[in-house]
Formats: sequence, C-alpha cells, structure tokens
Amino acid sequence: MQNLKNIFVGFLVSFIGSIPLGYLNVVGYEVFKQLGLNETVFYLLGVISIECVVIYLTLIFANQLMNNKKLIQFIEGFSVIFMFVLAYVFYSSASKETTETSTLEKYINYSPYVVGVILSCLNFIQIPFWTGWNLYLLNGKYIEISKSRKYFYVIGTLIGTFAGMLALILSLDYVTNQTDFLAKYLMKIIIPLVFVGLGLFQAFSFYKKHLKH
Repeated sequence: MQNLKNIFVGFLVSFIGSIPLGYLNVVGYEVFKQLGLNETVFYLLGVISIECVVIYLTLIFANQLMNNKKLIQFIEGFSVIFMFVLAYVFYSSASKETTETSTLEKYINYSPYVVGVILSCLNFIQIPFWTGWNLYLLNGKYIEISKSRKYFYVIGTLIGTFAGMLALILSLDYVTNQTDFLAKYLMKIIIPLVFVGLGLFQAFSFYKKHLKH
C-alpha cells in the first residue's frame, strides 16, 4: 500500500508541476509540430532521463542541499537570467523563421532524445523545485523512502512528468489549430512575453528572499 501511495503522490506532484508553461514544454510543442508524436515521445524520454537523476539525488540529499544557501541562491539567480535569454531566443527565432532555419530546427536535426537530455540539464530551477517538494513530502510523511520504496516514488514522478508534458503539448497543438491568432503570434509574441513575465516574477521572488532586509 505504501508503494502505491508513493507512486500516486509522486505522480500528482510532477503532473501538476509540469503543467506551468516552461521552455521544455515549448520545445516539446515545436518537436510535435515539426516531427510528430513518435519523436515527441523520445524527446520527453530524454527530459525525464535527467529528471530521474535530479529527483533521486535531491530526495537523498534534500536536507544537505537546502542547507547550502549559496548554491540555492546561485541557481535561483541564474534561472532569472535564463528566462530572459529564452524570451530573446524564441522571439528572434520566430522573427527569422521565414528567411532562415530557426535555432530550434538546428537542434531538431539531432536526435529528439538528445535534445531532451540537453535541455533538461539546463533546467536549473528543477533542483530547488524538487528539493523543496521532497522536503515537504518527507516532513509531512506523505511519502516513505526506506529501502526500495523511494524508487516507487521516483517512478511516480517520472510518469507524472511525462503525462503532464504530453497533455500540455497536445493541448497547445489543439488550441493553436482552432485559433488563428494563437497560431500566428504564439511563438513570436505570446511565448516570449510569458518568459519575460516568469523572469520578472522570479527576479522579484529572488529580491524578496535574498536581497530585501
């Protein structure tokens, strides 16, 4: 019963956590649009291959990682800059797509699995995200990780991430096919603005947490 509970809790946390619009979902949508469902599955497998390692390590070393304030501060600060860089990359790629190959298309020329692995490695914010969640779940006794039980929790999180990202990608595709406005402005205007908004929100959170006295 505890193993099933670990799977369910891991699935629920990662499914909900994968829904907010991030660059992994945006790239996944582009992979789906250009290469189809099969290649999107390989891309998502690449993403969760790295997430598997991150979740396991942060689960084991949750307390030690949270106590390393300088490391967490660096990761959170870098993620702010990363969001603004992503906003520029998607805006510039969308602006040039009519005349030249976009940055994303250059990546997609390689294996979608490899693209998923690389971009998941660059998703630095997942370290404090999973460290915080794992600490919360452990302290609240929502999960139990003795012996092999921690592996059931990790399996649940990976299934949840895969299902959540795939659901969002398919939803984005459906919405853009139904709405001409979104199809025309999603990559050029809407997505960059979302990243700018996320960057501003993270910058404000960073200021309140680390700089405001």
